[in-house]
Amino acid sequence: MTKDFLSIADLNRDEVFELLALTDSLKVQKDVKPLSGKTVAMIFQKPSLRTRVSFEVGIIQLGGQGIFLTDEGVGLGVRESAADVANVVSRFNDAIVARVFSHQLLLDLAKHATVPVINALSDLSHPCQIMADLYTIRQHNKLRDHVKIAYVGDGNNIVNSWLELSSIIPIHLTLAIPFGYEPNKIIFDKAVNAKVSKIEIIRDPKNAVNKADVVYTDTWTSMGKEQEKTKRIYDFWEYQVNSSLLRHATKDVIVMHCLPAHRGEEITDEALDGKQSVVNDQAENRLHIQKAIMAKLIGKL
Repeated sequence: MTKDFLSIADLNRDEVFELLALTDSLKVQKDVKPLSGKTVAMIFQKPSLRTRVSFEVGIIQLGGQGIFLTDEGVGLGVRESAADVANVVSRFNDAIVARVFSHQLLLDLAKHATVPVINALSDLSHPCQIMADLYTIRQHNKLRDHVKIAYVGDGNNIVNSWLELSSIIPIHLTLAIPFGYEPNKIIFDKAVNAKVSKIEIIRDPKNAVNKADVVYTDTWTSMGKEQEKTKRIYDFWEYQVNSSLLRHATKDVIVMHCLPAHRGEEITDEALDGKQSVVNDQAENRLHIQKAIMAKLIGKL
């Protein structure tokens, strides 16, 4: 791996599967403490449940100490520049975990930090989530070449990271996204041009999920887009994941959502809580995969 983990594009195929294998190992070997004596600064501009808890618990389980820093206290990019924050925090800690709005802030942190920077979410990508998703798909015996993953909803940071993964391992990725909400064009074009995976944008969600092994969705209104909520609900209403839509997928399809969910909007209670749902496995696997990422970047293995 490179010094930092800022996007899925930072990995190659071997590194993806090495992280999955290391995750398996760390789940079994509870007494391994590769972060013993190390501290990790966690800078959070955005509110969080799963990300904060999974990272903080993971650091503790690996023998380290996490320091939680709010945006109110740090003022990243406002009170202090990213360069100044990176330089100072690097002197005190062995790694920086950052959950930010602007991906550029993350790049600036990594540029100036002398310790690894891990992307815990930005407006452009969410690599820890997608690695946890991949681990979950593998856990449920769905990971094979050209597994069909149908994403239904907004072309957000989750989609961008899935596209980056599709440049590394072969999958069949269908994106049911309404006009005007497509993913980042540079990332999309790069994924298509890599010719590793089959990638399609299909406007009709029923066609997109046809014979899908995995159906994935996310909130229609991400943090920072709240002023667009009314318009987004109108534009996305036909893109709800529900029992009717899932009937077009394979009989043993698994349903994924990175959470938090807006129940009754992008997904119904029946789909989110049903026997096909693996959302709680996804959430738990954030802990396991992030432990592997931290152990690989800063651990004593």
